[in-house]
Amino acid sequence: MTRWQACSSMAACTLALATAELLYAQPAPAAGHAYIRVQAAASIGQPLNGRLLIFLKPGSGDKEVDSTEFNPTATWVAAREVHNWAPGAFVEVDADEIAFPKGFSTLSPGTYEAQAVLDVDHSYNYGGRNPKDWIGPVVSTRNWTPASGPEPVLTLDRHPEPNPAQAEAMAKIKAAATSDVARLEEFESPVLSRFWGRPVKIRAWVILPPGYEDHAAGTYPTVYWTHGFGGTLDGALATGIRVIHERTAAGKMPPMIWVMLDESIPQGTHEFADSVNNGPWGTALTTEFIPYLESKYRMDAKTSGRFLNGHSSGGWATLQLQVNYPRIFGGTWSTSPDPSDFHDFTNMNLYAPNANAYRQPNGEPIPIFRDQGKIVATVEQFARLEMVLGSYGGQMTSFDWVFSPKGPDGAPEPAYDRETGQVDPAVVAYWREHYDLAHIVETHWEERGADLKGRIHVYVGTADTFYLDGAAHKFDAVLAKLGADAHFTYVPSRTHFDVYKIGDDRQGLFDEIAAQMYAVARPGAEWKKK
Repeated sequence: MTRWQACSSMAACTLALATAELLYAQPAPAAGHAYIRVQAAASIGQPLNGRLLIFLKPGSGDKEVDSTEFNPTATWVAAREVHNWAPGAFVEVDADEIAFPKGFSTLSPGTYEAQAVLDVDHSYNYGGRNPKDWIGPVVSTRNWTPASGPEPVLTLDRHPEPNPAQAEAMAKIKAAATSDVARLEEFESPVLSRFWGRPVKIRAWVILPPGYEDHAAGTYPTVYWTHGFGGTLDGALATGIRVIHERTAAGKMPPMIWVMLDESIPQGTHEFADSVNNGPWGTALTTEFIPYLESKYRMDAKTSGRFLNGHSSGGWATLQLQVNYPRIFGGTWSTSPDPSDFHDFTNMNLYAPNANAYRQPNGEPIPIFRDQGKIVATVEQFARLEMVLGSYGGQMTSFDWVFSPKGPDGAPEPAYDRETGQVDPAVVAYWREHYDLAHIVETHWEERGADLKGRIHVYVGTADTFYLDGAAHKFDAVLAKLGADAHFTYVPSRTHFDVYKIGDDRQGLFDEIAAQMYAVARPGAEWKKK
């Protein structure tokens, strides 16, 4: 999918050309539509490209206006692609053409606050605003009547500034990542590079157990961990230092090597699955990256010493790796995994006749996000907001990039129509054969069963924020029928965000999981625990 790239120099993209192109691209005013005018500050000094986003909500006095999954309809969003936007020039954004939850002209007259953001690399759907983007100050639109009152005028004049507290915390984490604690690995994958026609790397932080360099003879069990949707390489390091290293050094976890894998890509998360859209990430991990690591570090380098752990999308990633490579990994401990049985895909039965992703058979909206028993958002709201924020990189489109066949235009075939919610049975049939883990295990049990038995462990809260306990129950039932000796733990009243909490310790489940892994790798062995 094409992504706008900024001009490399003023010679390549002159100010006069940029201004002419921009003025030519202005939309004709549409009767009854609300428009918002945005200026690129002259101080920017170079033409701009990207997706221009307008965030607006009732009120005044905030320093930032943004959307949030915890209340997706609280902020209204409008969008427009811009190309070669000259410094000092204005663009008009039709806030009814591409907008969420509705066109801005449907807003009642009142006082609103608005902010413009230019998403220069089309990554907003995945990680929000970043230091490369352009933003402007929040503007109060007092007593504004959309579609008939004066147009609000916004400005882009600065880059977002990092949160000082977060920046300080990350600096401390990186300072703690000395070579005896954490090592960055960026491995250029031949198989992925051939697929994309350019160099592609697998990236990970390797977290070493205390004393690793002092004991040159011994090997260690190794855990392959990966993050969920929205995670990054920096986030992987933070978990590796603040959770894995600190808990191991404190004697709460046994001594093992942890490989903190980054699964983020512009399309969302690749989940280390082989995909016709994202490439052969599972093949690259198991045939290239793991052998490379095992040649460099003192790892057990055998099935009984290789384990998997991940949460959310990382939970699904580690489940599928265990299912698809049962002779490589000695067990997965997956927490709150994305749907493993597509009979319950976050409340959607994708296989139902005339299935619709947005509506239940009785016409009621299908919820996707809950908090303390209250429905916060629906599938349709999530999907429509993603469409406004950008064409890819969001959670819902990330599923298409992993699971779907490639369409005639080279993009993934969507599992359902984003306007109507109507499910495409042909696409879902492809999903079923390649990525429905319950179906895959049941279909291939004869050849994989002996290697999978006893190796699947799943933890999920009974109040999971995204209703992921539903699919877990269905997968559990399939494995039970097969005699898979799987271990599913349903943590009472826990959500997607606190399932690791034991007592007052928000990360206590790591200790339990690590101890179980170590018992597989070192049966009967003692390790110091405080």
